[in-house]
Amino acid sequence: MDKITVENIDIELLRKKIKNIHLTVYPPDGRISLSVPKQMDDEAVRNFVVSKLAWINKQKSKLTTQEVQTEREYISGESHYFLGSKYLLNIIETTGKQHVELTSNKCLDLHARSGCSAENREKMLSEWYRQNLKEIIPPLIEKWEKIIGVNVNDFGIKLMKTRWGTCNIRDGRIWLNLELAKKNPRCIEYIVVHEMVHLLEKYHNQNFKNYMNKFLPDWKVIKNELNGLA
Repeated sequence: MDKITVENIDIELLRKKIKNIHLTVYPPDGRISLSVPKQMDDEAVRNFVVSKLAWINKQKSKLTTQEVQTEREYISGESHYFLGSKYLLNIIETTGKQHVELTSNKCLDLHARSGCSAENREKMLSEWYRQNLKEIIPPLIEKWEKIIGVNVNDFGIKLMKTRWGTCNIRDGRIWLNLELAKKNPRCIEYIVVHEMVHLLEKYHNQNFKNYMNKFLPDWKVIKNELNGLA
């Protein structure tokens, strides 16, 4: 992977066997990736970037003006998200089993023992997110296997910094970002579909987009919502 810099903006440059140029600004930090046809010369690449500077700056501005979360302490009163809704964290001391549960009054109750550290409270909440995703994902995979016509051999959940999901085409396995548990269910479904479509088409080329348009016509709208660009 190469890198170019235009007007103090660093851009990851990938040369691929593709016909069209793909420019992406990734949340949360505004990382920029540019995929171009292998035969495209450096001057043409730079001219393209210059022509897109206004758009790039607009996307980066949207990311930097989004609500910034303060450093988490995992104490009562903090706001945390689950499936697109905001909940107030409520730490409840218990001598019994430690667990997390939602209440009808928009609270996220975390039952923990006295002296439980912030790190352990974070681990408890992350594990709760993980278990919920493990219940949400299988029905989605089963649904879309029939629609797309592919088979997913396995799926996993892990915390990823720059991707919402990945697909191991050889093994038929998809990986999903733990942070998806905080997003609207339609965003979770979009990522599941996105990664499953990679079992038909490896690259983000026009063929891939045609599949996405066929299976999930409003995928671009959902993508923008997920990335905070709507």
